Amino acid sequence: MQTTVNGDMPVDCDQAFELWCDSTEDIRLAERVIYLMGNGASASMASHFAADLAKNADLHTQVFTDISLITAVANDMSYDMVFLAPLRRRLKPGDMVVAISSSGNSPNVVKAAEFAVSREATLVTLTAMLPTNALRQLGTLNFWLPANTYGLAETGHAAILHYWMDQVSLCKD
Repeated sequence: MQTTVNGDMPVDCDQAFELWCDSTEDIRLAERVIYLMGNGASASMASHFAADLAKNADLHTQVFTDISLITAVANDMSYDMVFLAPLRRRLKPGDMVVAISSSGNSPNVVKAAEFAVSREATLVTLTAMLPTNALRQLGTLNFWLPANTYGLAETGHAAILHYWMDQVSLCKD
């Protein structure tokens, strides 16, 4: 795993998790929101960890998995807008966006990430495949896996999210 800050500046893995946990604690204290997003298995992980963070760490979380919202935005605008459209209405400076994408090049996730950066939100990315993927270049904090298959990338992303959840829960107590 490679971890970077502000796009491509390398940072030690332990330090990256410490930065993520510190930022998460700041979110909790300021009563900000953590938005999680991804497609397919990544959407499932986003939903899972949004629930865990809310239940176990007393954090305000939001995930865009409502099929009515997704299909309305996809039909009326485009699938590239399914995360951006609701973020435009809700995201505030100081919130956090956790963007999960195995390829790091999913257009709908990248568009939402670009907006998060413009809105001065903390952007945490979990990607794999090519190290030069678009999402990784945008992130405030990035976790990249040298995985060449979706199964390995998704398994690794789940492990990263579980570790973050465990650390955040410890900080709360």
